[in-house]
Amino acid sequence: MQLYSTKNKSKLFSFKEAVLKGLPSDNGLFMPLEIPKLPNSFFEELPNLSFEEIAFQVSKTLLADSVEIETLRKIAYETVNFEAPTVNIHDNIHALELFHGPTLAFKDFGARFMARLMSHFMEGENQKLHILVATSGDTGGAVGKGFLGVENIEVTILYPSGKVSDVQEKQLTTLGKNVRALEINGTFDDCQALVKTAFLDSDVNQHLKLTSANSINISRLIPQSFYYFEAYKQLRKQNNLPVVFSIPSGNFGNLCGGLFAWKMGLPVAQFVASTNSNRIFTDYVESGEFQPKPSVRTISNAMDVGNPSNFPRLTEVFGNQFPEIKGQISAYSYSDSETEKIMREIDQKHNYTLDPHGAVGYLGLQAYLKESGIEANGIFLETAHPAKFLDVVEPALNRKVDLPKPLAELMDKPKVAIQMENDFEEFKAFLMKL
Repeated sequence: MQLYSTKNKSKLFSFKEAVLKGLPSDNGLFMPLEIPKLPNSFFEELPNLSFEEIAFQVSKTLLADSVEIETLRKIAYETVNFEAPTVNIHDNIHALELFHGPTLAFKDFGARFMARLMSHFMEGENQKLHILVATSGDTGGAVGKGFLGVENIEVTILYPSGKVSDVQEKQLTTLGKNVRALEINGTFDDCQALVKTAFLDSDVNQHLKLTSANSINISRLIPQSFYYFEAYKQLRKQNNLPVVFSIPSGNFGNLCGGLFAWKMGLPVAQFVASTNSNRIFTDYVESGEFQPKPSVRTISNAMDVGNPSNFPRLTEVFGNQFPEIKGQISAYSYSDSETEKIMREIDQKHNYTLDPHGAVGYLGLQAYLKESGIEANGIFLETAHPAKFLDVVEPALNRKVDLPKPLAELMDKPKVAIQMENDFEEFKAFLMKL
């Protein structure tokens, strides 16, 4: 795989360079020069393929020229050694549960794939690799867990103080070893800006070998395509209806993963970008103008993003043609009150517990199916276990939600985090001492 920067198509990079660098020096995003199609034989065999084999076949199609085949097979099989089931909610609406991994969030797919890939690329290197990652909730815990104890790799996680759930905070502040957490007095966008500025600072880059584990890193997006194929496989065994995916969206890495799958040949009738009150993309689809804004706080905190990092990648998939984007991606936004209302409704009518992000995804899917009038298999992504958001879910449902054992054990561990202002010079000084 060869890649270019979304800000400069004339210079090409290898996949290894893109993964270990994270961001191009021009502050663009690495984008594949080509997204190859999967052969027809893959789709003919798909109903009989295991999830692990799907992950391997997709990886091989993308990366056979960049990573040894047997290494890819090992990485793919280790990445998806847990399930991603589709669960029928009612009629033709299904939840794709992506919370059966070690940190109970969809970020486990990307973090596990990336950790194994980076570890492979760092074999024989004398210098340590330092990963900087900003999190609005689940990324920090998944990345920290994925890289915990990996030799020659250090991880620094930035998260916004008071703007992640208690469970999410525990998941990223109790790991220790080679993982440290910085509690930033600001928003997720502030954390993300600090990370991006560090990548562009010459002093920091001379001192440390940096890369990112956010979805701005191309190795995070590739495994996020795997479960779209898996979900399609599961429902195609039931009927031949077209498939519509609704994605709770913040930084838009998850949607980009779906678009990669679509470009590789997965027949997706429509994507739905479902957002909370941070409706930057919804406004873009309605007006054609992309206007980032400061993020606002909501109960679906992982989607509280005012300037989605992956927007340049998303537009690149469509050759920066707005009519094509609007044709393939519908967009809807919902308030906290609408989110809480649907959580109660689905719990009472269908005995299914939505997390606040999945609830937004459900609403977007419901709206699109009603407006379009098409008969389709609708799939919304349940991106994290509802128990990770007890402060939201329990009041919304007016009942207790049991904590899975791994989370219950986690809550007794002491939080260890370094408090820091939203100030790059302070952050730089910290990095220069590592």
